[in-house]
Amino acid sequence: MNLLFDQNLSPRLIEHLADVYPESSHVSQLALDKAPDEVVWAYAREHDQVIVTRDADFSDLVVVRGFPPKIIWVQLGNATTREIEAALRRHRDQIVAFCSDPQAGLLSVL
Repeated sequence: MNLLFDQNLSPRLIEHLADVYPESSHVSQLALDKAPDEVVWAYAREHDQVIVTRDADFSDLVVVRGFPPKIIWVQLGNATTREIEAALRRHRDQIVAFCSDPQAGLLSVL
């Protein structure tokens, strides 16, 4: 499970979640933090990554373009990084199942 965290999520999540999502990266590590969504989308598709984002635009891209890449849409409002970390830990089994499901392209984490 190769997660790519979008610019609207803290890069600290990579460290905080390394024990449960060890293959994760952040767009800032890849010099994609200022890239348009379409560029991030193409990168994730090419590198078989699942985008984790708070941005509704990626859910729109799934509807228009299909998948891959798959999208995990974190819908927690003004949550702190710790709250987002906790949600991603709490939903780990659901995220693993989603990443393995060839029929699923979008997962909302609430």
